[in-house]
Amino acid sequence: MEIASLSNIKKELKNLPPEVLQDLITKLAKYKKDNKELLSYLLFEAYNENEYIRQVKEEIDLEFMSLNRSSFYLAKKTLRKVLKTTKKHIRFSGKKETEIELLLYFCKKLKNSRLDYKRSRVVFNMYLNQVKRIQKVISMLHEDLQYDYNQELEAL
Repeated sequence: MEIASLSNIKKELKNLPPEVLQDLITKLAKYKKDNKELLSYLLFEAYNENEYIRQVKEEIDLEFMSLNRSSFYLAKKTLRKVLKTTKKHIRFSGKKETEIELLLYFCKKLKNSRLDYKRSRVVFNMYLNQVKRIQKVISMLHEDLQYDYNQELEAL
């Protein structure tokens, strides 16, 4: 079975009546949790990015509270899960400012977690990779925003 290209799918969707289109979207949302989360973001949260960032930060806080500090192995697993969730929310938004805000927040939480992240090469590399990613995204922004975000990054 051959999968249609995105341009062919767009053309076909334009020709469908609204009722059929609504049914297709509902089926897509039922099929996978990520699709449902993306659709929720687009319908209910995309108009207010600051509120969305605040909600994601709360979710990051909750996941950091469940961080197991007694076992470094379990702490690494939790950190990977938090980072995966953060990146998923960044993909939903697609905005560079949101990406920087959330990654900076993740890095700040990691530093303030009382976890000796420098002791573990994996966790330290995870931290450094996020800092590099933040720097890369900052370089794509307007100069005024670059200055502001670089100040925050240096505070790390």
